[in-house]
Amino acid sequence: MMKSSMSDRKSRRQFIGEASCAAVGSASVFSTLLNMKMVNAMAAFDPRDDYKALVCVLLAGGNDSFNMLVPYGRDEYREYQTTRSNLAIPKGDLLGLDGSDSQGRTFGVHPSMPEVQQMFNAGDLAFLANVGTLVEPTDKVTYRNQSAQLPVGLFSHVDQIAHWQTSVPDRRTNIGWGGRTADLLKSLNTNQTISMNLSLAGTNTFQAGTTVMDYSIESSESGSIGINGFQSPEGAYDRLKKAAIEGLIDLEYQNLFEQTYAGTLRSAVDGHAQFSEAIRNAHDPYTEFAENEIAKAFQMVAKTISARKSLGFQRQTFFILFGGWDHHAEVLDNQTTMLSVLSASLGQFNSALKRLGVHDRVTTFTISDFGRTLTSNGRGSDHAWGGNHIITGGAVEGGRIYGEYPTLELDSPLDVERGILIPTTSCDEYFAELALWFGVEPSDLSTVFPNIGRFHDSSSSGMPLGFLTSPA
Repeated sequence: MMKSSMSDRKSRRQFIGEASCAAVGSASVFSTLLNMKMVNAMAAFDPRDDYKALVCVLLAGGNDSFNMLVPYGRDEYREYQTTRSNLAIPKGDLLGLDGSDSQGRTFGVHPSMPEVQQMFNAGDLAFLANVGTLVEPTDKVTYRNQSAQLPVGLFSHVDQIAHWQTSVPDRRTNIGWGGRTADLLKSLNTNQTISMNLSLAGTNTFQAGTTVMDYSIESSESGSIGINGFQSPEGAYDRLKKAAIEGLIDLEYQNLFEQTYAGTLRSAVDGHAQFSEAIRNAHDPYTEFAENEIAKAFQMVAKTISARKSLGFQRQTFFILFGGWDHHAEVLDNQTTMLSVLSASLGQFNSALKRLGVHDRVTTFTISDFGRTLTSNGRGSDHAWGGNHIITGGAVEGGRIYGEYPTLELDSPLDVERGILIPTTSCDEYFAELALWFGVEPSDLSTVFPNIGRFHDSSSSGMPLGFLTSPA
């Protein structure tokens, strides 16, 4: 499938800007709105159906990812076993991965992740090693002498879980990089009633933009969360309630706040009707999803993607929250269960995307508060810094481990204490690659990622890390 050239996309964006300015100068608000809708429709029209989606999976609490991706070679495994002590997984239990990293080292994955092993070996999945929040390139010397600027609230759940969603680790903000991306690309969608940012976990920071917010959906049959009894009033009370709400929405308010609230409520009501109808008519992905919250969330994402044309979407982001990864105790037992759920859900979703014919248009990636200490606290592991993450999809150059998987020997050049590893890849590089593939122009990268210039030259033609097919 041919994709639009960079010059074509720039021309279209320039046209949008000029047309929007012309619309603002129109004689009436009504004609302005009509012009804006027409501009958005023309911007979204693409006979090649250049649909793309990003699916963000937050492993909230801090996943112990050096037990998820484990060195398999004799010497490297011995280092791992010595450092992790009672947290080490027996080598014979690991599921071996085909191939090796850039240094020729081999790896295995946690024994509860057979689907991840299969996807990696089939080229549908890649790992990114030792990635984390960085304000600027940092090493052990600059960390210890405090000459490097460090992320605000390093090792804090509240701050680090926010930094992964905002990619602005030097300050606190409630605007996420998914939201800033949507602010730039929302005009690609004809549907402006329903946000391009769809959340299976309620309001979140990742999808919060300046002009675009998340639209919450759930794993139920209709997907959309509406007003109880509003869409299909079954009794006299529901009919009265619906009439009252409609009357409130349709009033002409003088107060700007009241106008905004009424407009938001009208948009929510209309959006619920549109979304529910589209999901009812959506194609079945013909994949058996497990009966757990995470699998059902992925199932709803698949159904929503199958309804993308009727909903008028060319770009979408999805947010899934999988909590409970703060394993200060019983990490081995907890990960056995939770990594199994994650692996099976990713495998089921991967199969569904293939059956829907959109496997190369959807990229799924994990984030987490931070990695965890390599050393044991006796029963588990504690808050750390760099960790390993999963990227899947047909556009992913899979079967490879990207970044620099560190030595797990204690007191290494990256170990600041107790096996807390300084990241060798920044979140900015990780997310910038996803954003470029999604359609953000290189010239707009610094708008989405203010610190990207410290890690990647946006004027270069290549991708920051190379795990995704470069957009044409």
